Amino acid sequence: MNSVFVSLLTICGLDELASHSTQGVTHVLSILDPDWPEPVAFRAYDPHHRTTLQFHDVIEPAPGLILPDVHHVEAIFSFGYSLARDAARGEGHLLVHCHMGISRSTAAMLMLLAQAHPQEDADRLFERLREIRPQAWPNLRMIEFADDLLGLDGHLTAALGRHYARQLAARPDLAGPMRRAGRGREVDMGLGMARS
Repeated sequence: MNSVFVSLLTICGLDELASHSTQGVTHVLSILDPDWPEPVAFRAYDPHHRTTLQFHDVIEPAPGLILPDVHHVEAIFSFGYSLARDAARGEGHLLVHCHMGISRSTAAMLMLLAQAHPQEDADRLFERLREIRPQAWPNLRMIEFADDLLGLDGHLTAALGRHYARQLAARPDLAGPMRRAGRGREVDMGLGMARS
């Protein structure tokens, strides 16, 4: 994929969607929990291209939960290819959202950035992600699949660990809630990077 990409990038949660309805959004990647209804906020948007994926924001198997899998990540990359084709024809505004705008959506945006800018350093990609969404805590499982599909030999996942370390240094109070949410492996990655 070449480096053509849209000029405006937004990440948000469900409760922020209405505030972006007049921002000229041209492409939307929606990531929702399974069986979640289509957000009504999109009725106020101008015509746009939208892809919707549905899976839970988890990294470990649990009863009744749908894990992000390689097919979801492939669908995000397929969306990215379509986005690049459209962006080559003119300006665009990409909005990626999930429920809170913190984990699934930030993982997806990071993947799209990595896809669009294959030569860019992984740590710089995470800097760009923080510029878009400072509270980003990308879903580890999604990034691990992306790392493999992009042939990055673990560089993206290693940079994610450094990103977690940075987020935990700024907000050490995140560790407890993330562990209780079944995301202890991510916390351990960040703490391990902070000690090394």
